[in-house]
This record gives sequence, C-alpha cells and structure tokens, in this order.
Amino acid sequence: MSQIDGNTAGLSPHSIQMLERLYRRKVPLTEIASAELIKTLVDASKEAGRQVGVLVHRSGVVDRVIVGDSSRLMLPDIGRLRAAEGRLRALRLVHTHLHGEELTRDDYLDLVRLRLDLVCALMLSPEGDVRAVHYAYNTPPHKDGDPPYLAVGPLHPSQLDVDFGELIRGLEEEFARLSRTRRLDAKDGRAILVHVGDRKRPRAMDDAEARLRELDELSRTAGVEVMDRFIQLRERFDPKYLIGKGKLDEVLLRAFECEVTTLIFDQNLSPSQASAISKESDLKVIDRTQLILDIFAQRAESVDGKLQVELAQLKYALPRLGQKDDSLSRLTGGIGGRGPGETKLEIGRRRARERVAVLEERLEKLEKQRRQRRAKRHRDEVPIVSIVGYTNAGKSTLLNTLTDSEVLAENKLFATLDTRSRRLRFPNEREVVITDTVGFIRDLPKDLIAAFRATFEETADADLVLHVIDAADPDREQQIATTERLLHELKLSHLPRLLVFNKADLVEPLERQTLVLGRSDAVLISATDRESTRGLLDRIAAELQARWAASALTPEYEEALFRDDDSIENGGAEPQPLATNGGV
Repeated sequence: MSQIDGNTAGLSPHSIQMLERLYRRKVPLTEIASAELIKTLVDASKEAGRQVGVLVHRSGVVDRVIVGDSSRLMLPDIGRLRAAEGRLRALRLVHTHLHGEELTRDDYLDLVRLRLDLVCALMLSPEGDVRAVHYAYNTPPHKDGDPPYLAVGPLHPSQLDVDFGELIRGLEEEFARLSRTRRLDAKDGRAILVHVGDRKRPRAMDDAEARLRELDELSRTAGVEVMDRFIQLRERFDPKYLIGKGKLDEVLLRAFECEVTTLIFDQNLSPSQASAISKESDLKVIDRTQLILDIFAQRAESVDGKLQVELAQLKYALPRLGQKDDSLSRLTGGIGGRGPGETKLEIGRRRARERVAVLEERLEKLEKQRRQRRAKRHRDEVPIVSIVGYTNAGKSTLLNTLTDSEVLAENKLFATLDTRSRRLRFPNEREVVITDTVGFIRDLPKDLIAAFRATFEETADADLVLHVIDAADPDREQQIATTERLLHELKLSHLPRLLVFNKADLVEPLERQTLVLGRSDAVLISATDRESTRGLLDRIAAELQARWAASALTPEYEEALFRDDDSIENGGAEPQPLATNGGV
C-alpha cells in the first residue's frame, strides 16, 4: 500500500518517495515506535516541511501515512469502531511536531474520539532533530471530572522504553473488568447542554443562563442526567457548527471525560449543522425542538395526543430525511427519537408525506368531535374557565385543588398534554367547567403548535382564562411575556383573563405586594393550599356573574345543572360542591 493521505499538494517527487518508504517500516509490539520508524518520519517531515504521521497497527504494519501542514495533522476517516464497549482500535498514531510543541487538544480529541491505542508526538528542534517525545493513552474512568486519558512526558527519546504490548493488554483488561461491573445506564442517560447566544443582545449572559436552567429542566423531564453545561456568546453564529470550532472541541473533550452519549443544543439546529456536529463528535446531537418533541412523545396518553405528537415529529423529520449521514440514525432511538419510532423516521419523503396527510385527516375528525362537544356545552349555558400558563406553573395542581380531582400533577415540565375538564359547582347551584391545557414554553416548536392547535382551541370558547404564573420563578416576567405572545398567535388574546400568581408562599411578603401592585386583574394563591384559593373563587364568580345572569336559569340550564355530562373530556368528573368557599 502506498496511499498518502492529507495535504499532499505541492510535494516534490522525492518527498512522496520518502513518505511511501514509511510503509516498509515494521514496529515490534513491545515498542511505541522503532528507531527506524522515528528516523524515517523525521526525515520525511524535514523534507516536506510539514507534520507527518503514521497509524501503526498492533501487528507492526504501518496502516496509513498522513501529511498535515506545519502545525496540524488532519486524520482521514478511518471508520467507526465496531467492537465491544471499552475496546481500543488497535491503531496508534506517531507523528512529528515541527515547532517542538507537546500534544495538542486536537491530539487528545483524536485519541479519545477514535479510541486509538496511543498518540505519540515527536517534538522536533529547529534543526529538525527529535529533542523530546510526548505520548498519551486512553484510561478507564475513575471519577467524574478526570481526563479519560493519561499523558506522559515530555521524555528524552532514550526514555521511550515502555512495553507497548503489555500496556495495551493491561488497559483492555481493566476496560473489560469495568464494563462487566458498571451499572447499566439508560441509553441516553448522560448529556451535555450547550447554549450559543448573541453577544450583542442586552443582558445576553443572564438570558443564556435562564435558558440553560430551562433546558436543564427539560432534560430532567426527558430522563436525562446532565453532566455539564456550556455557554458561548458570539458576534455571529458559526454557519457549520453553530458553536465555534474551538469551543466545540472543548465540549467534546468534556463529553469524553464524562462518558456522555448526547449533546443537547438549546438552539434549533439546521439539518446540515446537526449532521456536521454529529460527524465531528460521533455522539448523538439533538436540539431543543427534538427534546420537547421527545417529552411530548413520552407523555401523550390520549389517541389524539399521540397522533399530534407523531404529526409534529414527522414534520420535523421531513427536511432531514434526505440527509445521508449518521446523524439521522442516531435520532431514531431514545431521547429525540420516541413517538413514530425508527421505521417511520427513516421512511422516504413520499411515504412520510402520505402519513402526514393521514394523520391530519384523522385529527380533523377528532377536532370535529371536540367542536360538537363544545357546542353542546355552549347550548347548555355552562360557563367555561380555561387554565393556561407556562409549563410547570402549577395549572394541574390548581385544577385538583378547585375540583377535588386527581389529575396527574408533577414537578416536571409538560406533565399535562391532554386537555382535562372538570365541573365546579358554586353555591346557588351555579356551575362552571374548568379546563386544564398543555403548558407553554419559549420557542415552542411551530410544528407542535400547529399539531396541538385543536387542543389549544379548547380555550377559544372560554368565558374566562386563568393565566397561572410561577411567582417564585426568577424568570417569571419572561414567562408571562411568552404566554401572552402565544395567546396572541393563537388568536386568544381577546378573552378576559385573570393573572393567578401561584406558589406565593415561596415568595417574600414585600415581593408578593410588588407582584400585584398596579395589576387589578392579579390574584395571589398557593395551589396546594385550598384556603388560599378563596379570593380566586370570588374573582371567578364576579367575572362570570353576567353570564349567569344572562342564563336566568332557563329550563335548559336547570336541566344541564343536574344531569351527568359524559361529554366532558377525560372522564367527566362529578361536580364538586364548594359550600365552604366564603359565600361565593
């Protein structure tokens, strides 16, 4: 074999001959590099004026010869490592450093990313002689934060006396022992979060930290253990990687240190960016939209909820189905790949569009059924109160407290995806239907909004909207703005609203006064404390008084009050009397 990889442009025929001569060298398993190999490498590097390296197989054969420039060596694509977990590639890299520098970050990245046996740098003097040797090899993990490699040197060439074969045998035995005893984690158990922000924006760092806190919560909801977080503020986003190449190398090195399997970007990545980062890292790369879609896929329970998630995932995947790379294959399982599953994400564009058409048709039929149920409630003159707000603000907890229900309420984002409706009876036989809806979040994927539009339309017929806000969240003003903006996009901003500041018990008294100062439509509550909701019930009754007066207890309305209504979605709980609500 005489192929020369890398930067061969402009090399003289004599330089090419010297590089080809490297394929004739054999290296014993007991040595990192033989004296003959070192001499030939140094001579070829001096002749070419560039870094020169070889990938040496454990059999002693030179597998590849690579030429770089004066400061860097770009390794060719040597394929994926198809071996048991913890195994090394059986290739070691020996190369020259023209300016006498030690192993670089690129060297360490090649070592851990490609699972090389070892990387060795021959540090040349200005005269072109080997003045020192620096090498590193992969090591089994001992504790989080430790580098996944051990660096040795610089050493004088005469000190390069390590038995390479014994070293590798010992390492692989240790890797194998740890792989047998290691706790089996979930497939996507560990991740690193990355946010790339605009340096020119006001309060850019504060905004970046707030977004990463939210991304952390999303990751926890999806079942991911977050090992580290990175923020980079830039004047312009990198068109290829979004993040800068140097920062990406830093992230990847940290990922290998923590045995991370997934990189989660806060920004939405273009198909080409996801592909480039994935190729660079050999890790699963997902963005904010995929993470949210995955959470929805995990938590959707109703038939229409599952269809809506599948529709949104297919629309997200359509522009990525043409990407002929491994990025897509890494989306088809675990985080970012639930819902439609592997077969549906990898079908052709034509079949994907056919499936989208089928889903939209089925969702249209379900939407008609919901419209009929809403029309029936409207005819029965039963007022509707809709609970909206940022995800994890306490909407489901409030519904449970007001109606003595047992709707799922968790301290996680998007605990509720399917519309939940319950009846609430006031004194004097007045009654309302209270509806809990899916929570909002910043940068909610447009395909997801479109898919869940029918669900959001449950709010369109509401007589009153309760905008629930987490009063204890330091980012609450941004959350209020996000919810108001989404209500406007859904054409629901005209509905009468009350601002319900929840979790008021977690806020200092002076701050509680500030929250409602100048807001005549604001109420402070703690959704876990029934007593604290009395003022809210008074406000609801006052807002709905005109609707009740208009109904004037017509015979149809009286009949509706005392009839079980199976049309209420998700169970139709019995009306709950509130005889102790302070004469509402």
